[in-house]
Parts: sequence; structure tokens; C-alpha cells
Amino acid sequence: MRLHRRLGAAASGVTEEEEEEEEEEKREASSSLSRWISAAVFSSEKRVWLISLAFRVSNALLVQTYFNPDEHWQSLEVAHFIVFGYGHLTWEWKQKIRSYLHPLVFALLYKIMAFLRLDTPWFMAKAPRILQSLFASFGDLYLYKLSKLVFGEHVARWAFFSQLVNWFMFFCFTRTLSNCLEAVLTVTGLFYWFYSIDSSKQGQVASRKLALFTAALACAIRPTSAITWLYVGLLDLIGMRSRLQFLFLEVIPVGVLVLAATCCLDWWMYGSWTIVPLNFLKFNFLSSGGDYYGTHPYHWYFTQGFPSMIGTFLPFSLIGIIKSKEWRLSGLIGWVLALYSVLGHKEFRFVLPVLPIVLMFSGYCLAAMSRSDLSDEKRSRGSRSRHKRRVQLAILLLIMSNVPMALYMSLVHQRGTEDVMYYLSKEAQEGRVKSILFLMPCHSTPYYSTLHCNLPMRFLDCTPSDSKGILDESDRFMMNPVNFTNNILRNLSLPSHIVLFDAQDKHLHETLITHSFRQVKRFFHAHFKVDRDLQAYVVVYALRDQQL
Repeated sequence: MRLHRRLGAAASGVTEEEEEEEEEEKREASSSLSRWISAAVFSSEKRVWLISLAFRVSNALLVQTYFNPDEHWQSLEVAHFIVFGYGHLTWEWKQKIRSYLHPLVFALLYKIMAFLRLDTPWFMAKAPRILQSLFASFGDLYLYKLSKLVFGEHVARWAFFSQLVNWFMFFCFTRTLSNCLEAVLTVTGLFYWFYSIDSSKQGQVASRKLALFTAALACAIRPTSAITWLYVGLLDLIGMRSRLQFLFLEVIPVGVLVLAATCCLDWWMYGSWTIVPLNFLKFNFLSSGGDYYGTHPYHWYFTQGFPSMIGTFLPFSLIGIIKSKEWRLSGLIGWVLALYSVLGHKEFRFVLPVLPIVLMFSGYCLAAMSRSDLSDEKRSRGSRSRHKRRVQLAILLLIMSNVPMALYMSLVHQRGTEDVMYYLSKEAQEGRVKSILFLMPCHSTPYYSTLHCNLPMRFLDCTPSDSKGILDESDRFMMNPVNFTNNILRNLSLPSHIVLFDAQDKHLHETLITHSFRQVKRFFHAHFKVDRDLQAYVVVYALRDQQL
């Protein structure tokens, strides 16, 4: 390589030293430009938040796929029922294991939209995620602030980069899951908690109370958030002198205040007194009710789930954990993963609140790489150049491995169930839909919150049974689609539209034709299967005499 450069330089009449100086000038110019951009972006925390807000709003508009039923059925559907008077409340609300606190956030949004007459199909589909993008932007900001507080400005910038580039944060953070708001509150609470440790006595009390209030709010929205705050509180309680004062004058008053407020809110909505966090913990921890929806091996979070979420940031995060020696935060990650591993039912979203912490350690590693001995004048130009190239390659690797994945998962994979409801909502607005039957696994699509039209709809029920071994409607349909469909169509008045996956359409096409249905629309859904047979397309049938 060096011989090739020498020959090229000799042929052009330029010495090797002059060529190296020219390359060095180009690198310096590039470095100056990157420093200028960095200074412009991170000139103030307000600028960081505005950039994050613009990014997350764009993020929310790009998310057009289906991820988890709770995004619609446990937040938007409930909010729609509260504001517009119709919507489906799942069995969890009848068992009172969900608090109305999170759905009321979106109920307020719907109320404003209805007042301004913005409750059109497009706004009904997009506005909730845009609202969540506002919350997500504060999560980004507080991760930046937490990283700056713990590790300094340079690390904070790289942590912010990691947060925005990570594929799973892009895919999930602007969704209307309660876990997403929990993640925002967790990062915010951790910032104020760590800030209270390093503050003056007056600032310490105020910051700690704010941290406790944020923690209590996170637990009110997701009772399992107590796992995180139990670790944080116990770790610092051990080293405190006035432990009883802290417990009885700070923790208990704030906790009781938030619990009382949420209990009053739930009493108002349910019509009777209930302690939702207690019901939630009984069902999910004491009775293992969540196992009804599937179980994973105990090591799943460590070997599959969490590494998949971190993606190519994993080696950088591990290096950051080891090099930083910030065992309080790395211990928190291990604690959360370990306790969630005890539960049989596991999901990616459950551990979302600690993903930003892992990405902060990735930021630590990238920051160390970017400034490692670059100011050392004793190093040769070639050595500094090779080091810079390694940093650039690391950045390129992270961007090229995360951005395509983020866009594919947000724009392509499992988009059919979202598209079909948007299509049906527009058709319903035009009066071309009278009733809908969903012949697919329960909660496969959004529901009234997207359709936004008060007409009869029917989906296959999957409410957990008190007796083991009893199959729900979804299971019975999947076992024998033809017999199940014939029975349900004989016992019900025929719907104007039927929605199903192409995997079942292969078995049901002739049956639906004999009942006077015809296929009117197909929507692409997925290239590969997730947990069932490949559901490549979502198919819509309509009655033959139905006006199109």
C-alpha cells in the first residue's frame, strides 16, 4: 500500500510528505465540521430537546406497523370508550387490573380533537403516536442529562446518538404502550435521583422528592416499575444516616399521595373502590396469570430478548459497562432482567425502561473511542489516522445495521393489520361498511379507536378461563377454521365485511363464497412468520350485494 502511494506520488510529481499533509488537512477540515455540527446541536439543552422532538415526531409518522395489542387495546381503545361512548373494554378492565391513568392521557387528546373536529381517519391513526413522540423527546433529553451528570458532556452526546440510532427505540418508543411512558418516567426519575445525590442539601431534598414523585407515577402506570425503584431505593437506603426520616417523611408521603390520587381516579371510572396495583400484582405475580399468553425459558431476556433489542450496540455497551465501572446503573440492568426472568410470560416491552441505560453505556464506549489519546502529540499522524478510521467505521456499522432494521420494522413488517383498519375507517365514513367480523387471532388489529365509527364488530374472544384446558375462540378457530366459520355464520346475521389472514383464507375461500362473500381487498402484512404460520397478507371480504 505504501509502495503504491509512493509510485502514485512520484508519477504526479508530489512527494509523499506533501500528500500526507494534504490528507491531514482534509481530515482536520472534516473534524472541524463535525465539531461545529456537534456544538450547534448540543449548544443548549433546549436545542437538544427541540432536535429530539423533531426527530421523534418524524419517527412517529414513520411507524406504520403493528407490534403489540396493548398499544391499542389497553390505551387507545379505552380512551375512545371514555370520550366517544363506544369501544371495547377487554377482560382486564372487568377484572380491574388496569388503571385508567394512562388511557386518560389519550382521552384528553381525543377530547381536544373532537372539539376541534379533527377526529378524521388520518388524525385518529396518527395523533396518539405524535403525542407519545412528545413524551419520548423528554425521555431522550433526560437520558442526555443523566449521562452528562454521571459521565460528562462528551459521553452524553454519544449516549444521545445511541438513543436515536438504536433500531428498537425507533421502532417502539413512540408507540402508545404504557411501557413507553414508563421508560420516559424511569429515565427522568433516575436523573433527579442521581442529581439529588450530588446536590446541596436544599437542592437534594427538592430533587429527591421530584424523583420519588416520578417513580410513584411510573409505578401507578405500570406497577412492575416498582422492581426498578426498589433497587434504586434500597441501594441508597443502606448508606443513609437518617433512614427512618427518609422513609416516613419522604417515601411514604409521596407514595401515599400518588396511590390515593390514582385510587380516587379509578373509583371515579370504575364506580367502586379498588386498588389496581394490588390486583395487577396478584394476577401477574401470585397467580402467574400472564402465563396464559405464553411462556419463555428463564434465560430468554439474557440470551435472546434483550440482546435483540440492543442489536449491534451490544459489544459497545458491554465495553462501556466494564470500562466505566458505574456499578450502580449496570447493577440496575442486571437486577431488572433477573427479576423479570422469574416470570414465565416475557415480552420485549417489559424491559424497555432499562434499554436507554444500556445505550448510555454504549455512549461511554463510543466517547472513549473518539477521544482516546487523540490529543497525544507523541502519536504519529498515521496512528491517529487509523484510530479515527476505527471510530468512523464503528459509527458506520451502527448506522448501517440499525437504520435499515428500524425502517423495515416500522414501515414494512406487520403493517397489514394497521392498513386494513385505516381502509375500513375510510369506507365506514362513506357509509360502505355496516358490520365487521374478524376471523383472526384475537386482538390482531386495532379496533374502534381507529375505525372511529359506531357500528357492530365482532372478534374472536380469548379471555382467560378459570379452568385449565378450555380452549378459547381463537384457539378453536385456528384448529378448524371451516367448521368454526360455518357455525358462527349460521348463528349470526351476516356481516357486511370479514377480515382474515391469507393463511386461513386458503381454507375458507370456498366457504365464504358459498355464503355470498367476495374478496375486495388484500393488504401486505409480513415477509416471515412471528409466532404462528406465515401471515403474509390481510384479506377483506364483502357481501356481494354490499355497495362498494
